[in-house]
Amino acid sequence: MTIEIEIENETVTGGPCAISPVVDILFSRWTTPILWALHQLGRQRFVELQRTVTGITPKVLTQRLRQLERDGLVTRTYHAEVPPRVEYEITDLGRGLAPVFATLTTWSEENLAKVEEARLAFDLTDRQAIVVRR
Repeated sequence: MTIEIEIENETVTGGPCAISPVVDILFSRWTTPILWALHQLGRQRFVELQRTVTGITPKVLTQRLRQLERDGLVTRTYHAEVPPRVEYEITDLGRGLAPVFATLTTWSEENLAKVEEARLAFDLTDRQAIVVRR
């Protein structure tokens, strides 16, 4: 089965889950905040990234950065100094995701309150159904 989606007069064709690989890459936990930080702040050392992306452990940050480097979204530059210095930077491929993040930001600003309202309405209805069943 092939799906066609029209976005701003452009037709995008793909299988039923054509975006699944991209979603797996971008929206695994911590990936988006790391890419966002590198896009907004530019080249960062490991410790700077750890301070920016609050709550992430050094082990997980290392794993995510290695995966992003493997995916071609981040570059790692090692400077043979004393002490050694390592810097991370978003690549052009990673920067190409900026419109995706901008679109998600716009959608969030316009719709997140509606999602919260829908959740509250659902939860109230769900609670009432549970009371009636008892």
